[in-house]
Amino acid sequence: MSQAVEQALELIREDQPESTDRALALLQNTVYSFSMKVCGHPQDAEDTMQEVLLKSIPHLTKFDNPQALTVWLYKVARNRCISSHRGSQHSPAKNLSLDELMPDSGELQDLMKSGAPNPEAALLNSESAEQLRQAILHVPPQYRMVLVLHDMEELSTAEVARIMDLREGTVRVRLHRARLMVRQELTRLSQARPATGLTLHAAAEPPRPQRCRRLFAALSDYMDGVIDDAVCEEMDLHLHDCQPCQAFLASLKNAVAQCRSYQPQCDSVRAEQLRRELLPKYQRAVTALERKSKAGRN
Repeated sequence: MSQAVEQALELIREDQPESTDRALALLQNTVYSFSMKVCGHPQDAEDTMQEVLLKSIPHLTKFDNPQALTVWLYKVARNRCISSHRGSQHSPAKNLSLDELMPDSGELQDLMKSGAPNPEAALLNSESAEQLRQAILHVPPQYRMVLVLHDMEELSTAEVARIMDLREGTVRVRLHRARLMVRQELTRLSQARPATGLTLHAAAEPPRPQRCRRLFAALSDYMDGVIDDAVCEEMDLHLHDCQPCQAFLASLKNAVAQCRSYQPQCDSVRAEQLRRELLPKYQRAVTALERKSKAGRN
């Protein structure tokens, strides 16, 4: 659950002008950041931020728990992003197969030569942030939304499933494929390599291609600790003996870490200006709710 949303709800309950402004600022940042990750354009993100907050104003005081507000807020933002013309044209609406996302033996050799990524490599500078933005926009929308909600907004699988109206198992499948595609695109952008889509080092490891492929298909569940103990033990043993799979796992972890470190921010001056427009509307909505409540008691 988003900590910013939880903090915003606590501030709203204080029912003080200063607290309300801080709450709206937190919600602004949350919606803008999410929208930038999904749509990739500051104007689309700003429009989504303002529209979502306008829709939320009559409802904010009605929420009694932050999880319900979190799910509602992201659902509204998701629907707005889907309807955004520019946000929907950047990647094709297609299904991603594991075979398309598997590295060829040459890429695996490169990964082994380069060694495990340094943890500091996940810290984004302006160039790597732009590459990440491009890589995320390359992911088909139905996969991209799951990636953003789970890895970048740090929501649980259950929360993502509620927001997306999907089964949790479907969320896990889409998350893994989205992570693999982002990793693939980041590699291509950083090395100027064309996408390949060959089978996971079947040529490099002919005796055990199926074992490698099974591990490859379950890597996200393994990384997130949501895998059966017996399967986890089997994967531990395989990784201990398979250097190409070790290198690939490190590369995938680094791609996820880069996603989690990407936090676009709305221009502070513009955000404050938009809040000034929102505050009177919020106060009128609160007053209307209080009058309705009093009328109901009389």
